Amino acid sequence: QVRLVGSGGDSVQPGGSLRLSCTASGVTLSNYAVAWFRLVPGLEREGISCISSGDGKTKYEDSVKGRFTISRGPAKNTVYLQMNGLKPEDTADYLCALSYPALVTDCGLNKSLYTYWAQGTQVTVSS
Repeated sequence: QVRLVGSGGDSVQPGGSLRLSCTASGVTLSNYAVAWFRLVPGLEREGISCISSGDGKTKYEDSVKGRFTISRGPAKNTVYLQMNGLKPEDTADYLCALSYPALVTDCGLNKSLYTYWAQGTQVTVSS
């Protein structure tokens, strides 16, 4: 069975950094598009970054561009989200998602592209 687990969330001061991890079992993660979304109470989940299969192209939501970096780990079962220059408005529950079983090559930030969702990991940015 496929399992997707997100981790790495924490409380941090503005300007700080965190690295979130999305780890899969039962599937080769590198074969599928992977995305990170964030959820704030009362709002729709927002796609913030994704990485494609194959060529590994990445996309970013404008508010995190230049601050966040998505990458695949060398073991091919993990995707990271490096978050630098964190701001209070980044506070949210962060969820990684997988396109499995659909063979999505080019990723996107639309939640409809993804079928497997990890449990969220909370990021809190405050003074």
